[in-house]
Amino acid sequence: MELRDQLESPLFTHFISDYAQPVGPDLLGRTEEFFQWQEARRQTGLWPYSRSLEAAPEASCGVRSETGTCRQGLNFGSQDYLSLSTHPEVIATAHRAIEQYGLHSAGSAMLGGNTAPSLMLEKALAEHLQMPHVALFSTGWGAGFGTIVGLVRPDDHVVLDALSHQCLQQGAMAATHNVSRVPHLNNRAMRRKLQEIRARDARNGVLVVTEGLFSMDSDVPRLEELQAICHEYNATLLVDVAHDLGALGPKGTGSLGLQDMLGKVDLVVGAFSKTLASNGGFMATRSPAVRQFVRVMGGPHIFSNALLPGQAAVVLEALRIVRSEEGEALRLKARQNSLTLRGAFAEHGIECLGEPSNVVPVPVGDAKVARLAAKLVFERGIFANLVEYPAVRLRETRFRMQVMSSHTEEQVRQAAEVVCGAIEEARALVKARTRPSRAARLEERLQAEL
Repeated sequence: MELRDQLESPLFTHFISDYAQPVGPDLLGRTEEFFQWQEARRQTGLWPYSRSLEAAPEASCGVRSETGTCRQGLNFGSQDYLSLSTHPEVIATAHRAIEQYGLHSAGSAMLGGNTAPSLMLEKALAEHLQMPHVALFSTGWGAGFGTIVGLVRPDDHVVLDALSHQCLQQGAMAATHNVSRVPHLNNRAMRRKLQEIRARDARNGVLVVTEGLFSMDSDVPRLEELQAICHEYNATLLVDVAHDLGALGPKGTGSLGLQDMLGKVDLVVGAFSKTLASNGGFMATRSPAVRQFVRVMGGPHIFSNALLPGQAAVVLEALRIVRSEEGEALRLKARQNSLTLRGAFAEHGIECLGEPSNVVPVPVGDAKVARLAAKLVFERGIFANLVEYPAVRLRETRFRMQVMSSHTEEQVRQAAEVVCGAIEEARALVKARTRPSRAARLEERLQAEL
């Protein structure tokens, strides 16, 4: 059966969330229904996830699907915003660190896992963020999750922007049942929620959580206003700068630098994996007590092996480049690529979401159209990540394209041309299959009259 004949089947109508709450006594066996649905999508080319790169995440590279299909094409799905993971000086730094320190941190940061590069990195991040106390984590996820569970206790409250990353959402839910979500970027709603909480609870802590750049919508909060609201209601503000740090702002200081908020927010967490060429993450604070408390009470720090010495050295070198004139040039090129990509989509009648950044969200809407388009895009040599429910709302399916400084203008325009063509073709196919024929409409009318 061809795909166009299966548009009303679970291949197109079901989502991961439909399988997220299996029931029954067989904890392992009840995963089968999800696997069968996933496998059906995989075998028909409608599962655009878990692909593997055949080489470094450069602007042009090979990508292999889970079923083994390999394509050579243009890479708009990697989070290497300034292309630093392949920078000659970053690679040379990694080689030197491996020769000097080996491949393993060999312990948690509390138990001998720290190295000279990791201590130097803490100091460099503290200077960069104007937050004097920094704790490192082995993943960005661990930094967000660990900071929240380290600080928040069961009687405390966490109020999140509704689109906060899952590491922040899950950290909040692991720490307390008192979790609230406010509409995205709505500071008025945040004020009302804090007022409501403080009206009934003046004794316990309140943590407010937002991001410097939201990666599904490429938009930013008004941080000065949000921090003032938090101060008004004795709440603490945490800002996750995973996607903007290094890639935006003066000297790569992200939204904090752009909004003159360096050193002025209560807590900053972030990841190295978007711009700084390595896995890993951090928390930054103005308080030495907070740093030490989170290091001991935040599980991912104390119970995970420390950042590898090679990773710490790579991030340190990448941060040096980010802060240099070369870094400014790389950010300018990446911004030009983002604007060119957005403009190319606009020429085809598609308005990308949010503000210019390395993240370019391309709205599709209908999940059926998006899944068909994702299959076509991969087959035509463009690698872009499909984002569907529950990562975004129903009917807000999109491609999240991620531009790098190493993309050329020609590559950017080619990517837009292919993606637009795939969306248009998929939309026409879905419309043709779902529009009732003239004969069918006549039959329906006659049946109704009878």
